[in-house]
This record gives sequence, C-alpha cells and structure tokens, in this order.
Amino acid sequence: MNDESMLPGSPRFGHKGAVIWLTGLSASGKSSLANGLEHALLARGYACYVLDGDTLRKGLNANLGFSPEDRGENIRRVAAVAGLFADAGLVCIVAVISPYRADRALARQAYARGFHEVYVAADLQTCEARDPKGLYRKARAGELSQFTGISAPYEAPLQPQLRLETAGESLEASVATLLGYVLEKIPRPLKAD
Repeated sequence: MNDESMLPGSPRFGHKGAVIWLTGLSASGKSSLANGLEHALLARGYACYVLDGDTLRKGLNANLGFSPEDRGENIRRVAAVAGLFADAGLVCIVAVISPYRADRALARQAYARGFHEVYVAADLQTCEARDPKGLYRKARAGELSQFTGISAPYEAPLQPQLRLETAGESLEASVATLLGYVLEKIPRPLKAD
C-alpha cells in the first residue's frame, strides 16, 4: 500500500471520497434519489453509503427537536459523519432537508475538498400532493410546529453544483442526471494490469 492510499479521501476504492448533499423540501424526492444513486453507483463498483435524515433522526439525532438551533446541530452531526465516510474514501450520499444556507455552508466545511450540493427542487404544491407520510397535512392542521415550508422557512441554495427539477421529471430521469454528474465529478479510474 502506498502513502497516497492512506490520505483522507484517497482512492483506495478506485475513486476519491466525496459528499453528495441532497437538500430540498420534505417529499421533494431526496431519499428516493439517494437510494437510486446508491444502487447505480454500487452496480458500477463504487463504495458508497446513504445517510438519510429520517433514519438519523431516529438514532444519532433522536435527542434533537426542530428549533433552528436543533436543526443546526442536526446538520453539524450529519456533516461530521459524512465527512468521516468521505475521508475513508466512500461516496457519502446525504439526504436531509437542511433548510438553512448557513448550516449547509458549515456542512461544506466538514469535507470542503469533495462536497457537492444538489438542490432537489420541487415546489411546495408538488411536495404537498406527494406527502407520503402525511406530514404536510398534519402541519396544515397545526399538529406539527416548525415544519419546513409551512411554519418554518426553507432557504433554497443560491449556487448548487446541481439542480434537479423533480416536479417535472421522472425519478429515473433525475437519478440518471445525478448519476451522470457524479460519474463526471468522481471518476473511477481504470486500474493498471
């Protein structure tokens, strides 16, 4: 093993480590895209892992609420874990609402050399129509406070590396666009014989 393979984010898996940070409203398609991308990358020999906001809220971040301060701490923790995965050489795919630009800017610092912000853009009407967990309905009924897009703000990225318009295209098309971006930005070099 050469010295380069021991560097953080080194290509020990045949590619460099990276963080693909999917941000957008609830029901915009972040988790579906993350899982689709993971499947496509694994099929191509990439080492990757998905960190999903819902899963992390049940474990690592179970003690956090939805105040701006708790949301900031949630993102800080997620970014720290994602940075560790990337340092180990994996492509870490993060699917979290991450509503505040300042928090996303801090997340970028956890792995600045390979952080890719992807805006999963779907308008509020589309997300409410999808509403797979009934969260928008509960928020509109006053049963959920601090719900992003209803009673709490979402600050869309100003200059994401990639913007996916999930309201107007199929999941398959969005995954294909995202995969193309990742393959371009994080190529898997051919190994010498």
